[in-house]
Amino acid sequence: LKMFAKNKYKSQQDESLMQLLKKGNTQAFDELYNRYSNRLLHYFYRMLGNNEEKAQDFLQDLFLKVVEKPEMFNTKRRLSTWLFSVASNMCKNEYRRLKVRQNGSIYVGDFNVTEKDIVLPKIEQQIDSRHFKKLVLGELSNMSEVKRSVFLLRYQEQFSIKEISDILNCSEGTIKSRLFYTTNALAEKLQAYNPSVL
Repeated sequence: LKMFAKNKYKSQQDESLMQLLKKGNTQAFDELYNRYSNRLLHYFYRMLGNNEEKAQDFLQDLFLKVVEKPEMFNTKRRLSTWLFSVASNMCKNEYRRLKVRQNGSIYVGDFNVTEKDIVLPKIEQQIDSRHFKKLVLGELSNMSEVKRSVFLLRYQEQFSIKEISDILNCSEGTIKSRLFYTTNALAEKLQAYNPSVL
């Protein structure tokens, strides 16, 4: 019977689970936590200077907000978009609070960006993709929180331009522009690693 109850929640849409959560259903919360906690933890971890303890704290704070104020969720939006919007705002507030951007190495994880996305001139295929990602991560860690966030949401979390504009509360044109400038800046920085110019 317990297994049946678990499966019942697994098959529910996010929005239905949020409706159940509003009525105080703890199993609905457990299912939502299972679906999103890892992704959100990794996002916080990357955005907060590779600080696991802080990432865990932020994750717990976010889900505490979800439990205490489920009515904040607008059912016309996708839950994933809303959760990442809240997460992004929490990071922005933290940056404001610190007033100093972390300049150290910031781990931004594994993402699905390729040489084609960065468009390096005549890049040779022998560059190992793992090595390429390491180079991108290194350069990305030196960029502003805004550029890093847009890039991660697009290439790590695979959100569409429209979803990112909802998450960050700015126009699709602004998102496209930020992505354009970020990828161009990365291409320029990584040009030095292009074997054809050595």
